[in-house]
Amino acid sequence: MHITELNRECLLHLFSFLDKTSRRCLSQTCHSLMDVYQDPVLWPILNFSCPGELNKKNFILGTALRSLSICWYSSRVKICNIEDWWKTPLQKSMCSQHQNIVSDFLLTVSERCLNLQSLTLYGCAHVHDDIIIEILTCCSNLRSLKLENCSGVTDKMLMVIPVVACNLKTLHVNFCRNITHKGLYFLQQFCPGLMLQADRSAGMVADRIPEDRILFQKTVRKLVLS
Repeated sequence: MHITELNRECLLHLFSFLDKTSRRCLSQTCHSLMDVYQDPVLWPILNFSCPGELNKKNFILGTALRSLSICWYSSRVKICNIEDWWKTPLQKSMCSQHQNIVSDFLLTVSERCLNLQSLTLYGCAHVHDDIIIEILTCCSNLRSLKLENCSGVTDKMLMVIPVVACNLKTLHVNFCRNITHKGLYFLQQFCPGLMLQADRSAGMVADRIPEDRILFQKTVRKLVLS
């Protein structure tokens, strides 16, 4: 029996044993296998080990996606976590090659993957509050958000969680040095049932320009009072 003579359920099961690249290669052999490859049911979980993988056309984003992780373990993560105003021209040049890749990808996820339940980001320093807030707003079924070594995340994200993330059960903001004690206290007061983890975050040395920090504190104060 030829592989294309198998029914769709068998083909989906066969594809499930392959990694993203192998699935893509197999799908390019004929139209029927390409059709199976493009079935959203085949893509409930996506794991990426670096931003560059997000540019590969070896996966499908769709409503079936439930779990997404982008975990970048690289020496470049240290450079990315340096604030832009403190970076040297060489460091800025290195970051420019991948600066918007993860953010743009997450915006696409917020548009196509409305049933997302779990998001994990590690070493994604260029991802800022507005991107995470967009995910929280659009993906209302999100239950787990785990962020680590993401210096672009601040208290601004924490402030909107009680409003837009009613189903969120678990939040990790580990090694996110621009998270403060005040932000964590605010979230604990408004979301007492949230499983919150903030290892080595509040209390770390923030890298924001002093004038920007004062302006941000005023913005947070207005949000709380309103």
